[in-house]
Amino acid sequence: MSQNSQTDPHPTSTRHEHIAGQLIGRHRHAFHQLIYVSTGVLAVQTGEASWVASSAQAMWIPADTWHQHRVHGHSRVHTIGFAPENPPLPSASPAVVSVEPLLRELLIARSDPGLTAPESQRLEAVMRDRLRRSRSQPLTLPTPQDPRLVRACGLAAEDLTQIRTVSWLARQSGVGERTLSRLFRTEFGMTYPQWRTTNRVFHAMIQLAEGATVTETGQRCGWATTSAFIDTFTRTIGQTPGSYRAAAGEVPRRLPSLPDA
Repeated sequence: MSQNSQTDPHPTSTRHEHIAGQLIGRHRHAFHQLIYVSTGVLAVQTGEASWVASSAQAMWIPADTWHQHRVHGHSRVHTIGFAPENPPLPSASPAVVSVEPLLRELLIARSDPGLTAPESQRLEAVMRDRLRRSRSQPLTLPTPQDPRLVRACGLAAEDLTQIRTVSWLARQSGVGERTLSRLFRTEFGMTYPQWRTTNRVFHAMIQLAEGATVTETGQRCGWATTSAFIDTFTRTIGQTPGSYRAAAGEVPRRLPSLPDA
């Protein structure tokens, strides 16, 4: 997958390893793409929002969508390309989809560079069936557009250990409290407390992938107690932060002669 490429003309499937923190710069493809990390964590950003996916999720990128992504933890990344006229998912917008065990193995197998065409076709047929049964994961961190909301979100995110109320943010941003609350609802479709929880969970996923303990992560991301962090994270992501950390931190066995990203 080439950086800053506008028109990779044909769907391609690859698998490759990345060191922690590696950034794949802003680019787009002429085909749909599913990105899966079998180990590590993937943070994807478009102009509209940001997402985080671990080994329990895959990132769906529709054709011609500008995006960039960064890996956290030593990561193995699998990309599957699909022809623009034959998408496996109905969504025309980026989304995170759940990956159950069978789908995980299909994604890993389908990205093998040594597959023959008939093998690829058989694997893809089953993979499409499983993708149609996958549910969408709700954790999306929208990107603010209004300058007042940009300022408020930046202030709230710069130190997650501090509980910033909407009234404090409004004063610091030079905007009325009611106006700021309305901006959160109209731009993000959520209240400020809901956005703050999403923002904290989003950063907690990255902290865990980079090796922080559950207790450290909860403290750094603003939870008063470890038990409160575990409860919120588990309800939001569907797995405990401990199991998430273990899966994200697994170092993959190095594969021989993989193609460049």
